[in-house]
Amino acid sequence: MTLPATATRVSYPAGALASTATVLHVAPAGDGRAAVVTDVTSFHPVDAAWPDQPADRGVLRAVGRELTIVDAVVAATDGEALHLGDEIPVRKGTEGWTFLVAHLVDADVAPAEGDPVEILADPAVRAGLSVGHTACHLASLALNRALATRWSKEPRQDALGSPDFDGTAIQSSRIEADGSVDRYRLNKSLRRAGFDTASLDEAALPALAAEVQATLAEWVAADAPVRIEAEGETLTDRRFWVCELPGGAARIPCGGTHAGSTGALGTVEVGFELGDDAGTPVLVMTTRATPRG
Repeated sequence: MTLPATATRVSYPAGALASTATVLHVAPAGDGRAAVVTDVTSFHPVDAAWPDQPADRGVLRAVGRELTIVDAVVAATDGEALHLGDEIPVRKGTEGWTFLVAHLVDADVAPAEGDPVEILADPAVRAGLSVGHTACHLASLALNRALATRWSKEPRQDALGSPDFDGTAIQSSRIEADGSVDRYRLNKSLRRAGFDTASLDEAALPALAAEVQATLAEWVAADAPVRIEAEGETLTDRRFWVCELPGGAARIPCGGTHAGSTGALGTVEVGFELGDDAGTPVLVMTTRATPRG
């Protein structure tokens, strides 16, 4: 069977945990694993271009066997070979390339091309990562609001109209079960953009955390609905996180999974600390949610 020419259809943005699919391609993935590409999947993969949310965990049922999916990654092909994860040589959406979800399983028990399969994501793992991702977006918006007075120039705005510190300074973001860790570089570029980095010293961090948490408490109490808006059903179609917060809706490009409302987060706490990255100061924000039972 030839390499797929159409991007994988994905159902996880709508919250699906299970999908029935057909195996389109199986390729070696190293370390005794095989990459199984299907026409559709409910399994969220990690994207090497911005690996903030880890892959789902779960199983692939094929021909009477239940196989552990040890990882899932975005893959791409130009019709000649299948490239996995950070081996992809082009950006997502590049003309002439097809982007796919590859499910990694033990090569000794991998299904064959053409086999019907069932793909099942672990609901507890998905729920934790979904809460963590929603908490991450809310915390970034609350942080932008809290830092709004520290700009001397007009920077770009975030989804709620605040100066976008998060989008300007972000170095990395890691989604975890019920939380996230975000790292921001307080470098020369940020200062040239008009942000007062000197004001973010150790003494300022407790008050910053208190202000961000107060905003988060308000948003969680509002139990604002959260939804994913997609321009299509394939992996490469653009998707947006939309949250109807008090005072206006926030709309942020996002390929991850999310809780159904802000109230699902229960309580959210944030903490800040200052670090160093090869001589450049770094602000680290840790966000933790305690979902309601």
